[in-house]
Amino acid sequence: MSDFRIPLGSWISDGVDWLIDSAGWLFDFLRSLMAAMYDGLENVLVSPPFWVIIAIVAVLAYFSKGWKLTIVSAIGLLVIVGLNQWENAMSTLALVLLSSAIALIIAIPVGIWAAKSKRASAVIRPILDFLQTMPAMVYLIPSLMLFRIGVVPGMVATVIFSLAPGVRLTELGIRNVDKEVVEAGYAFGAKPGRVLRQIQLPLAMPNIMAGVNQVIMLSLSMVVIAGMVGAGGLGSDVVTSLNRVDVGLGFEAGTAVVIIAMILDRVTSGFGNREHKKAKDAKNKANA
Repeated sequence: MSDFRIPLGSWISDGVDWLIDSAGWLFDFLRSLMAAMYDGLENVLVSPPFWVIIAIVAVLAYFSKGWKLTIVSAIGLLVIVGLNQWENAMSTLALVLLSSAIALIIAIPVGIWAAKSKRASAVIRPILDFLQTMPAMVYLIPSLMLFRIGVVPGMVATVIFSLAPGVRLTELGIRNVDKEVVEAGYAFGAKPGRVLRQIQLPLAMPNIMAGVNQVIMLSLSMVVIAGMVGAGGLGSDVVTSLNRVDVGLGFEAGTAVVIIAMILDRVTSGFGNREHKKAKDAKNKANA
């Protein structure tokens, strides 16, 4: 057997060392910025009495799917309060919401770019395949080296892990917009930017909302891994339960994660269905 070996690991390690040496100040700045954003959002969710947050979630659930989801969401959050996991759950929610927001800020423009350019799409798709198939734990190693232990490397790994479906579904939604409707917009003298804002994005919104849903769900699935690097929240309790072989603590933290996941999934899918109905009505109006 040949002794030849591709030194990929050495190349990656040397690249990360070079980044630390040449742009360490940038990663320190990003770390401080992301940590401040997380602390601010966490304070917003943790500081008010629990019933205030439950009321806000109930209102969102009502406008998303109606009274049934409102009641179920409120009961689920009260269960988290009863398990004494409220603060941990809000810390986890802050991490998920902020990571998802950052991922979507990146994913939606990249998805639009991929939809507009076949060449860009050909380059972006293999990168997305790589991001989706690489084990999530691997992202923590360079994240820890660049941002040090704490919530930030967990957020960075979460953003990278959850990015791909947002890009793919945005691209799919833009590409699936009826070409005749787009051409009609251009025929009436609309500029490309206006066609994108007023025709393509509204009609692609169901797919984009599906991408939002998937990004949030993938972000939530990273809470345990983020807990391994000091992110806190429910992930920290799950890691602690693993180290102590504490079945009760692990089950309580896991139940809180499941409740948050179900509420976020139902609320985002509900808003997605509303956007689908709007898009269908707009398309029927355009074809009339």
